[in-house]
Amino acid sequence: MQDDKTFLDTNILVYAYDNTAGQKHEIANRIVSDLWSSGLGVLSTQVLQEFFVSVTTKIPRPMDIRTAKEIISDLLTWNIVVIDGQSVLNGVDIQVKYRYSFWDSLIIEAALKADSPLLLTEDLSDGQVIRSVTVRNPFREM
Repeated sequence: MQDDKTFLDTNILVYAYDNTAGQKHEIANRIVSDLWSSGLGVLSTQVLQEFFVSVTTKIPRPMDIRTAKEIISDLLTWNIVVIDGQSVLNGVDIQVKYRYSFWDSLIIEAALKADSPLLLTEDLSDGQVIRSVTVRNPFREM
């Protein structure tokens, strides 16, 4: 793990808490543990919302709401980017320019807003640089 802030997309965070995700769970769990130790993890309100829905309804063994809420409460100690009105407008611009989905464009916007040079996700083009953010897929070697 490097010494710069690292923005996590929802999928990485979900895999870290989904014991049924196999090797992706192991890799994501290691990433999240490293970010807890370093204090360099960055999330957005969008990621926290998506995380809650995913871990309580979409994974093979959903967690109970209380547990998910406790995890989110702990994650609030990380650097959290609030998705505000200007972020939405900037996300639209990113969508138009890079042709990503609106939701993925908001993730990119949040990483930019946080001055995070690294965005970990499996949903975008590995190695792509969008302004000052480099996209990395931590599962690419699987």
